[in-house]
Amino acid sequence: MISTELKSHFAKIRVIGQGSDRISLSASEIAWLLYLAADDLKLELCNNSFKVPQKQVPSFYDVQIPPALPKQWEDLTTDELLIEFDWLIRKEPDVRLYFSNLCEILKRRIKYQRILSRQPKPTMDQIGPRSLLEYGIVPMNLLATWLTWRKWVFDVDNRSGQETGYLFEPVLASCIGGTTVGSRNSPVKRINENGKQTTEGRQIDCLDVEAKIAYEFKLRVTIAASGQGRFAEELSFPVECKAAGLTPVLIVLDPTPSARLAELRRAFEASGGEVHSKDAWEFIEQKAGKCMSTFLENYLRPVLLRMAAFDDKVPDALTLTWGRNDITFRAGKEAFTIKRTGNGEQGATADG
Repeated sequence: MISTELKSHFAKIRVIGQGSDRISLSASEIAWLLYLAADDLKLELCNNSFKVPQKQVPSFYDVQIPPALPKQWEDLTTDELLIEFDWLIRKEPDVRLYFSNLCEILKRRIKYQRILSRQPKPTMDQIGPRSLLEYGIVPMNLLATWLTWRKWVFDVDNRSGQETGYLFEPVLASCIGGTTVGSRNSPVKRINENGKQTTEGRQIDCLDVEAKIAYEFKLRVTIAASGQGRFAEELSFPVECKAAGLTPVLIVLDPTPSARLAELRRAFEASGGEVHSKDAWEFIEQKAGKCMSTFLENYLRPVLLRMAAFDDKVPDALTLTWGRNDITFRAGKEAFTIKRTGNGEQGATADG
């Protein structure tokens, strides 16, 4: 018997957004994620309808969205999906979180492909005044092209940063047993120039209420990573955590040394906190436990490490082409085409 609570949870993690922006994972996509979770954790599936040859199942980071999945999964009912989900949870309780996080990543990936297909071309009403800074210096046709592309890329990048913020920190926080807390409900309050606590809260990347720990996540800390005002905010965070009765813990996923990182370390340690940089992933996996450390190793850490390898690489020459119904990016022998349907029904494809 499937509990009402599990049914409600399943319905919630399957959907994101409302109205025309609503995304609901299909039966095939849900079956795919359940299959991946079971395979990752070496668990036996109970429903024969889920059992297909492994060669027919794409890896999670297949570049095609939506992925090409086995046809037999298309007709699975919600009840059949729930029975399998419940079965796996009974075998390994942390499958609930494992599967939920997989759903969250896939939903955000699908949503971002929809953003790419819909993001409108900037108008000269929006960007024309910016030509005053370069008119007569840059040839006119090139200037119009330059203004259009950089605004469109900026808008897309802004949406990408927004969606990543909604995804990365909550997923990482859930893996180590905490939750992301917004400034409105935060127990950490800002301290003013007179050393007094105010009523204004500080956003917390991960709050472990039971252990009374406030975690701060950073991909990397460099000298140029933040302006002086913003860095002063970062330095004040551990002090404000201590005042709130919490232990501040900084986790830096890229341990590249910098003067800023050394200064942050001193600030956290002076407030009774900890800093994990060289041992960041080991620390996270220890906190996550066996099941969720597997999730981190399969779906988060490899992506970040592979992208970090490009940090000191000079970017390749990039060609951008705006077609009637698509936009194509090319670098070297690789190409990526965004289908511009305007209705979000198609996302992006790649070759190379």
